[in-house]
Amino acid sequence: MGKNRTILSKASMLLLAGTLFAGGCAGGPLTTREKGAGIGAVGGAVAGGLVGAAVGHPGAGAAIGGGLGLGAGALVGDQIQGQENTNYRQQQQINRNQAESERNRQDIQRLRRQQEY
Repeated sequence: MGKNRTILSKASMLLLAGTLFAGGCAGGPLTTREKGAGIGAVGGAVAGGLVGAAVGHPGAGAAIGGGLGLGAGALVGDQIQGQENTNYRQQQQINRNQAESERNRQDIQRLRRQQEY
């Protein structure tokens, strides 16, 4: 009976991994939040499976760990994505400022040339 339980546990883990993989490939590039959630889910499932195996319930441990890892990974990924968005907006403002400075420099040069004549 223990062997059947182990096979069932491995099969359910493979099914979960396959579902996550197929779902991730369906809609284009993953966001940072989605990447964090995926990494957290896989890491949590592995850790939970190891802890669960130590107490005789690897499937339950993997499921609980995967769920907790998913939530934690999504939170971390969301924070990182928020910082990336902030950095992007700041870089856009820097680019606008540099373009404005270049226009001003060109205007100054043009005015200097006009004063020489």
